[in-house]
Amino acid sequence: MKRTRYTKFTGNLADEIVLDDLMQALGDFLLDSGFQDPYSRFQELNGDHTMENLREAIRQALEDGSLLDTETQEKYDAMSDEQRQEMVANLVERLQEGEYIQPDQQRDQASIADTKTPGEIAQPQTPQGEARFNVTDKGMDFLGYKSLRDLLGGMGRAMMGRHDTRFEAPGVEASGSTKLYQFGDTLNLDVNATLLSAIQREGLTTPLNVEYSDLHIHQSEYQSSCATVVMLDCSHSMILYGEDRFTPAKRVAMALSHLIRTQFPGDSLHLVLFHDSAEEMPVQQVARVKVGPWYTNTREGLRVAQRILARSNKDMKQIVMITDGKPSAITLPDGRIYRNAFGLDPLVLSETLEEVGRCKRSNIVINTFMLAQDFALVQFVQRVSAMCRGKAYFTSPDRLGTYLLMDFMQRRMRTIH
Repeated sequence: MKRTRYTKFTGNLADEIVLDDLMQALGDFLLDSGFQDPYSRFQELNGDHTMENLREAIRQALEDGSLLDTETQEKYDAMSDEQRQEMVANLVERLQEGEYIQPDQQRDQASIADTKTPGEIAQPQTPQGEARFNVTDKGMDFLGYKSLRDLLGGMGRAMMGRHDTRFEAPGVEASGSTKLYQFGDTLNLDVNATLLSAIQREGLTTPLNVEYSDLHIHQSEYQSSCATVVMLDCSHSMILYGEDRFTPAKRVAMALSHLIRTQFPGDSLHLVLFHDSAEEMPVQQVARVKVGPWYTNTREGLRVAQRILARSNKDMKQIVMITDGKPSAITLPDGRIYRNAFGLDPLVLSETLEEVGRCKRSNIVINTFMLAQDFALVQFVQRVSAMCRGKAYFTSPDRLGTYLLMDFMQRRMRTIH
């Protein structure tokens, strides 16, 4: 007969750490965009998702002091090096069991090229022999939720509802006005108006005869669905000039994805990366993207965004463009890339504005969030906003999320100072 032997539970320091807190502490490492921040504690890891770097990032998070309380920190400081290594190994194992990360099987360069999914940007490969890991969709969703919570916390008490319009329609949520019931309407009966109509017709008698023509219903605000394409600039300037502009943009895209999925289920969100060219990428993969030595092909990004929006059957269509530079490249008819980073090139500008005109004719609104204020960029964005009746926001990486989420939720023209 098989027997089970029970022993006294002595506890494990790794089990006292909440995985959500650990993932939040590793957020800067997991969302690295290629910016070499000399003040980042993960600066030496270069954002490379190897298992060795993950263990080092966990070790640095433990020694930082923000992850552990005072009592647990004292226990950790009293550990030997072997015990600390074992604790880090246990945390890596817990992250895998919690499906926040998963090991990446070693593949040679040829197999990697063959299996690259459409829209995926090729990144420098790790030397063979180094074990790697991938952040799972669950891990990405958690990071998106944390980003959304942090962004909304800076906005105060924000009401998240649906997209309001100036129309009214029969529904469940009352707006105060009433209308006569028509066949097919939601029977959200206005009892007072119905009885008043019957009394005015029959007089105050009992029993009161209520007829079909007496029925009045509450009206609710007509709520529309929206298709949104986020155009994210991943040219090299997004990490130049001593500032990381790309990582905050990625966090905002992830937060917006979580917001739409949980609060606006009728909406759709797509992500387009534009650089020398442009391609659509699943929002779940945005955390893995890094900037490269690319120019800014805004026209190609608009083309891809239009193709995506043309497939949707939503009432409202919009493009949210996040950029820090003027258009500096276009794709020629023969497939070659024409580049000019000096000023507003007449050819690049005319071709890009022609694409903006196509967006206008398709009733697509373009809202632009500028992470820089150089003259050429401002001049270009002003023309885009005038053509498409969109809005332009001069913002900074630390304020980008607040501006973008408020614009998305409120859906009305306003000036932000």
